[in-house]
Amino acid sequence: MSFLPENYHLGLSLIAFASIIVFQIVSRSLGKFIPVFGRAAKLNKETYDKKMERKIYSDNQKLNRKWGLVDTLVIFFLIIPFCVTAEMPPLWKMALDVFVILMFYDFFYYLTHRFVFHGTADRNGPLQWVHAVHHQQKNPCRGDSSYIHPLEVAIGLGLYAGSILVLSLLMGEFHVATIVITWVAFSEINNHNHDLWEEDRFPYKYLNYASKMHHVHHARFTGGNFATISLLYDWLFNTYDTGDGWGKNKREPSASKATKAVEKTVETAN
Repeated sequence: MSFLPENYHLGLSLIAFASIIVFQIVSRSLGKFIPVFGRAAKLNKETYDKKMERKIYSDNQKLNRKWGLVDTLVIFFLIIPFCVTAEMPPLWKMALDVFVILMFYDFFYYLTHRFVFHGTADRNGPLQWVHAVHHQQKNPCRGDSSYIHPLEVAIGLGLYAGSILVLSLLMGEFHVATIVITWVAFSEINNHNHDLWEEDRFPYKYLNYASKMHHVHHARFTGGNFATISLLYDWLFNTYDTGDGWGKNKREPSASKATKAVEKTVETAN
């Protein structure tokens, strides 16, 4: 990859941009015909609509739609054109590219989320005040994924664009489909993490798990689970949180839970 004018492929970038929009519209429309997704969409929309009745909430959403579009256009006009190609790689190479991009992005998202937006045990993160806007939602719905400070919108999208830029310098240009898949993946996974989700049977167990783990993160500002694509980095760096906290914030199970466990044991014994 180079930044010479002949390597500026705006047409391919716009094809990727348009494909992302079409894919998201079609997938959401088709999802309504799957009962589980239809019920989840209804629940989240009803919750979101109630929140939108509050002016401070609706103003934030309108602001982020505007700045999110600006940030996205900057990415697809100034960054992606230098990183994209129409040359089709082998399918295994495309799959590898998608995996590397998402895990590279998630690693730096994890670091940013943990140390910049939250901080350490003895020091607040430099942009904790920015992320605090998002954490006003203690039990988020899907729409709350975009209830954030405009600066956080730019940082989140910038991490993705930066990942594409750096990796294209190291690995070469990425196919249009790779850009589409990774963009849809990181945005839809982030959206789903905020979903109010109730279905816990196969094959939806992981969707339930992912949503619950991010709701654990939102329940307390000191909660763990900082990664977004998966919880691999939380597991590796000991910030995995199932609801009892992590590190110095680790809490003992509540007395009520302990009491219920004892009562259940006694009942079983009898």
